[in-house]
Amino acid sequence: MFAPAKGGHLGGGAAAGCPGGGGGAGPAGAGVGAGAAGGGAMWRLRCKAKDGTHVLQGLSGRTRVRDLQGQIAAVTGIAPAGQRILVGYPPECLDLSDGDITLGDLPLQSGDMLIVEEELAGPPAPPAHAKRGAPGSTRDTPPVLSRASVPADNSCLFTSVYYVVEGGVLDPACAPEMRRLIAQIVAGDPEFYSEAILGRTNREYCDWIQRADTWGGAIELSILSKFYRCEICVVDTQTVRVDRFGEDAGYAKRVLLIYDGVHYDPLQRDFPDPDSPPLTIFSSGDDVVLVQALELAEEARRRRQFTDVHRFALRCMVCQQGLTGQAEARDHARETGHTSFGEV
Repeated sequence: MFAPAKGGHLGGGAAAGCPGGGGGAGPAGAGVGAGAAGGGAMWRLRCKAKDGTHVLQGLSGRTRVRDLQGQIAAVTGIAPAGQRILVGYPPECLDLSDGDITLGDLPLQSGDMLIVEEELAGPPAPPAHAKRGAPGSTRDTPPVLSRASVPADNSCLFTSVYYVVEGGVLDPACAPEMRRLIAQIVAGDPEFYSEAILGRTNREYCDWIQRADTWGGAIELSILSKFYRCEICVVDTQTVRVDRFGEDAGYAKRVLLIYDGVHYDPLQRDFPDPDSPPLTIFSSGDDVVLVQALELAEEARRRRQFTDVHRFALRCMVCQQGLTGQAEARDHARETGHTSFGEV
């Protein structure tokens, strides 16, 4: 289903992100949410190791480092003595030398994703000259930005956003919850989310966005940016430009998607070490990653890996009428109520 194009993207929906709670509050375990209060308030922390992502429970600013390490050992199997814990964007290693220090005294806040690596005892370190210049060393190989794939199931925007804000978690099943959350946000502010913004009445939009066959777009991205309190950058493979949602909000974090005219995929930074998880959340001051994203888009454009939404051929799957481009599909949907289209 095609909704009015906004900011170069199909769709006119609202935002979400697999909530653990309701209303407009941040989702449980959200990777890019506002930090909870320190002290005794419960913190939401997750850790990502080579075996996957784990939720850490029962922690607060008063929790000791040794207790954090014990819980990480329980869920990852990595003994405290072998844990290397990184946090932030770009990730920096935490000082774990004092097991009695509290989490509130570390550069941590509720909502953070901890990257846990295992430090294994190995042979003596190579000479300094080998460290600096050894060819083929993974340490000397820079990380690269790459495109991860999500299903083309009408919910690619939601799945892609969830993937990047959750630090690389692919879960297409989160889309229905995200759609419901979007509807709650829009319904809760009918004055702002008016027909002029949505292209339909507030009630019609809330019903529309919760259907599995509708596509997300610029309005959804804008709301998702506010909901997750992060800048969402979308690089377009046809125009080779970046549309930035939340750019002026002062958010500290940034995530990236790539868009080919009909489909969104998440972008991530891969590291040479196969045991290092990909990085999907960046500092909003990291403009190098934007340059890398544009390079990916330019390469995709050269290979014509995009769909011209103004000229591509469609067919209404209800009445089988042939259509050309997004505008005809939108007009046909308005006139007939048919909302299921397939690309020819």
